[in-house]
Amino acid sequence: MPRSVNHVASRAKRKRILKLTRGYFGARKNVWTVAKNTWEKGLTYAYRDRKNKKRNFRSLWIQRINAAARMEGMNYSQLMCALHKAGIEINRKVLADLAMNNPEAFKAIVDKVK
Repeated sequence: MPRSVNHVASRAKRKRILKLTRGYFGARKNVWTVAKNTWEKGLTYAYRDRKNKKRNFRSLWIQRINAAARMEGMNYSQLMCALHKAGIEINRKVLADLAMNNPEAFKAIVDKVK
């Protein structure tokens, strides 16, 4: 008895991955093995860079807070220590946004903790 192979499912799987690799360069878009490897590696990059994105944004917020704090006569570490001691629970994202878009509110926070 001949071996039964589900060509419909396997073709659909290949088609789905080749559709996901449209726009890639050269054989990466139309050669099955190359496209599959590229797509799988792309998933690992995506997973890794979702973590790195958080790291990069936190770094950016710290730089913005530090620049604004220095204009008020403090540095980043002094400001964060003073905020913690004063019991002001405000995260870096909001603090950086205030420093960029609402300097008078940021100045009020710095004056409160001085």
